[in-house]
Amino acid sequence: MSQLSPTPAAPSTSSDAQTTQPASPRPTAVVIGGGIGGVAAALRLRQLGTKVTLVEQALEFGEVGAGLQLAPNATRLLAEWGLLDRVLEVAVAPKHLVFRDAVTGRELLRKRLRGEFEARYVAPYIVAHRADLHAILVDAARAAGVELVNGVTVARTQNTAFGATAVAEDGREFDADAVIAADGLRSVVRAQMSDDEPIPSGYVAFRGALPISDVKHASDMDDVVVWLGPRCHLVQYPLRKGEMFNTVAVFQSPAFLRGEEVWGTEDELEEAYKDCVPEVRKALENLWRVRSWPMFDRLPLPTWVDGNVALLGDAAHPMLQYLAQGACQALEDAHVLGEAVRRRVLPASDDGDRRLAWVEALREYNETREPRTSRVQTTARLWGESWHVDEPVAVLIRNMLFEAADARGGFPYTDWLYGRDALTPAAASCVQTVPTRSTGAARQRLSGSAPVMRRGS
Repeated sequence: MSQLSPTPAAPSTSSDAQTTQPASPRPTAVVIGGGIGGVAAALRLRQLGTKVTLVEQALEFGEVGAGLQLAPNATRLLAEWGLLDRVLEVAVAPKHLVFRDAVTGRELLRKRLRGEFEARYVAPYIVAHRADLHAILVDAARAAGVELVNGVTVARTQNTAFGATAVAEDGREFDADAVIAADGLRSVVRAQMSDDEPIPSGYVAFRGALPISDVKHASDMDDVVVWLGPRCHLVQYPLRKGEMFNTVAVFQSPAFLRGEEVWGTEDELEEAYKDCVPEVRKALENLWRVRSWPMFDRLPLPTWVDGNVALLGDAAHPMLQYLAQGACQALEDAHVLGEAVRRRVLPASDDGDRRLAWVEALREYNETREPRTSRVQTTARLWGESWHVDEPVAVLIRNMLFEAADARGGFPYTDWLYGRDALTPAAASCVQTVPTRSTGAARQRLSGSAPVMRRGS
């Protein structure tokens, strides 16, 4: 693990002032990365009075991908930031979350997402196009006064006598009290704190988000439907007020297990679903075939902070998609970071106090978030393993567990993730660790065993 060494830099010459401290410049932050997590963090810090510059390597802001699910732990935050109504204008609030056996067609669980569910979590469960959420966040950040700078590829960060600096490949330097790195799965800033690498799961996703008029096969147009198959699954739900339909097919690649360089091909896609019911096989016609998305995560990283530099989102805790929490956890990061800055940084009276206050705020952010995101990361792995079982006894047990959860209403299994107290350190740390093995010899070879966090009894 490499260490960051302090390097003196010129103090900020900003003349902007906090309302409560007219003689002192406002706290400043640089955010690296213009994805959902980075823009959300920049927006939240700016809403609290921090002067924020966000740097993004792309020449213009935009998101690639298709649909995403936003659970109540995320939509509550969007409401607090004044954005939920705008998101709801372009999203869908599904009626149910449905799980089915992809081989038999048997329904295993049907969870109503309105009524009691919304009342319990004080927020809706919605599905939206990733590009729509991102555009709303970017517009809000721009309107709030975040400085958005495109065409910047950050090569490194460093702590300084006055805070931290992000240094671009072209030599430009962006100085601030703190640097927040939301630079994704292959974060260059994380590489300064840890020598770990992304871990391929051996699973790959094909996606498609089509206008409803182009959809070849669709059902359950008001629901999120998950079909569970042998080493595969398929997810379907509507987007953009029902004008589009989103389909995601995820399967384990035999070529990956054989150690081949090219894996996750279209031929493997068709083969993976050959034993599934006709409704699932027909749904494959709704997928884009021009590209696929290999699924990666990393092992949990205990420390995301070095001095006045911190990681956020996928840079800190990339996770597999089985809990649909990637974007949700990035929004939680932005919220907790903002609360730590509110408590620690905003009351600071001068430059020296403020620099130390940022160190304390980032430490608090790390200590609050890491237990929770580690639990989500490791639970997502276990969840994926249970979805994809292929041995008859394992399938029987999985289906029985889903049906038992359905009979109990599901809340005992979702309160830890969606509940209103989920962002407190006490809630995040109320777990016990049990060992599990990774699925597949190739994954074991790459990552070894990883602990799985289960809710404490």
